[in-house]
Amino acid sequence: MDIKNKRIAVLSPVAWRTPPWAYGAWETVASNITEGLVAHGWDVTLFATKDSVTSAKLCAVIEKGYEEDKAQIPKVSECLHISYCLQQADEFDLIHNNFDYLPLTYLPFIKTPMLTTIHGFSSPDILRVYRNYKDTYYVSISDSDRDSQLPYLATVYNGIDLSNLTFRDSPGDKLISYGRIHPDKGVHLAIEVAKKSGKDLIIAGIIQDQNYFDNFLKPHINDSSIQYIGPVNPVQRNALLEQACVVLHLNTIPERFGLVLVESMAAGVPVIAMDLGSCREVIADGQTGYLVNNVDEAVEAVGKIDSLDRKKCRRHVEEHFTIDCMVSNYEKVYEEIFRRETQKKETISGK
Repeated sequence: MDIKNKRIAVLSPVAWRTPPWAYGAWETVASNITEGLVAHGWDVTLFATKDSVTSAKLCAVIEKGYEEDKAQIPKVSECLHISYCLQQADEFDLIHNNFDYLPLTYLPFIKTPMLTTIHGFSSPDILRVYRNYKDTYYVSISDSDRDSQLPYLATVYNGIDLSNLTFRDSPGDKLISYGRIHPDKGVHLAIEVAKKSGKDLIIAGIIQDQNYFDNFLKPHINDSSIQYIGPVNPVQRNALLEQACVVLHLNTIPERFGLVLVESMAAGVPVIAMDLGSCREVIADGQTGYLVNNVDEAVEAVGKIDSLDRKKCRRHVEEHFTIDCMVSNYEKVYEEIFRRETQKKETISGK
């Protein structure tokens, strides 16, 4: 089946630009999907903010992300953005939704099939929406981050752009913890590990929980042995990883995928992560990092991190987590969707 003449709409969130300047995991993945599809020869239209950057056709009604323009009411921007995309649904053969559950509520009113990449369940209550639309198409980003009542077509791991992550065979001397500053990410545990192991720690990322930062992190920050440097863009992240002997990802809840894990390994930096959720799927335990269950195990893992082959870290990402790998897997999903849609039409027509 020749499917690359099909028209694909990629629906990205509008919290941030696509791709984001710094933080914005879902926008990052939506961008990587879009650019990868274009590179593979697909006809793609990206629905994102007006300041987004893409080699696809860009359709937008929101000037800039609502996290960057606090004058916006997020729900208003989301409603305008989603309806702008779906009122043009007939112009596409498939809508690839990276916007979570809200676009699903439009399904009764459009004929175009929708594939939703579920980037995580932010609340158990949103499962009411997902479970209400079981006749649509779902993809998970890890085997661990699935709801048992949903009919998934596949798991497609996120892929990253290797061009802005420099591999370095020689380790730095710092512990690094970067990503969202939130209790879920266990940054306070990284501080414990740093103190117990006697190593310097650099923390980077957007503060999503100010109370957590003020009470559990800020009292320990001293701009020497424990530093906080704020959010980092891709260039700054690359420079940060140059200083790393290891990245600490001591998540306190099951990880959904973990872009930080893959980015770090791509730079040749092994990762120490809690053995929760997708971490076991992303990290090759004992080869590209260590899976641990508590702070003491993490401290022990820091002590043996130099035994790992940093080339193996990079190779692991090249083999499993590139944009090309991701898009190739999405192409298989698309093919299956178009096969099923053709079968539906043939059944209706009586063929």
